[in-house]
Amino acid sequence: MKFRRKSMLAAAAAISAPISLLVLPASPATAHGTLSDPPSRVYVCKQENPESPKSNACKAAVAAAGTQAFYDWNEVSRLDAGGRHREIIPDGKLCSAGRDKYRGLDLARTDWPAKRIAPGPLTVTYHATAPHANSNFEYYITRDGWNPNQPLKWSDLVPIQTFKNQNPTTFTKWTISIPPRTGRHLLYSIWQRVVGSAEAFYTCSDVDFGGGTQLSTGEQAAPTPAAPEVAPAAQPGSVWAEGPTYPVGHRLTFDGRTYEAVQAHTAIPGWEPPNAPALWRLV
Repeated sequence: MKFRRKSMLAAAAAISAPISLLVLPASPATAHGTLSDPPSRVYVCKQENPESPKSNACKAAVAAAGTQAFYDWNEVSRLDAGGRHREIIPDGKLCSAGRDKYRGLDLARTDWPAKRIAPGPLTVTYHATAPHANSNFEYYITRDGWNPNQPLKWSDLVPIQTFKNQNPTTFTKWTISIPPRTGRHLLYSIWQRVVGSAEAFYTCSDVDFGGGTQLSTGEQAAPTPAAPEVAPAAQPGSVWAEGPTYPVGHRLTFDGRTYEAVQAHTAIPGWEPPNAPALWRLV
């Protein structure tokens, strides 16, 4: 009886094994995030709707590579990076991370939708659908004189700032210092996982400083964003507050102490004088 029961159990296991293999879920896709502000090219086209994009640049990107790349907007990545970005991603393919699936992002055009920015402090936002702890984030901007009509090369990038051992959340913000530029440029970021994986993610975000870059014949400029509301001027001897624009040399008080502005800026949360030594000095 015992032998018969064991035989029946063994037979049942043999029959069920192939079935269980068939229903096992596939390995999860490596899809984790991109810059949402200034929005990366893949994020812009995803927001426009891959099936009916509005901008000419996104239409061209979809025509070049299809729609799936923009549904998979959060996986412009390389599993084998491990810090070897310049070794594994060739010039001209930085925006796609060297992946054919995302080749539409590498199109050298002057009509990619771009965010208007200015030199000085810039708060950027990273949208991570699967945040990974212990990560490094690197930010770059294209060199002065870069030509947006030419494919992006590693030598075109100038380092801005690196944030090490970060623990990102779904929406993580950093403030970086943007150098003087004119015309259209690219903000480039690398998110390198440090613990448990060699995976890295790459983004290209188009920005516009105004002036400088002329369009070639037949090209269309991206729609000009509406002018931002002008922040109110700060009153001398005031107490620090969010919203006013503080010129260089402006003095105010915060928590009973007097500070002087060393860089003109419009105050936002997090830039309180004790927390922003690049903007304020204690008098």
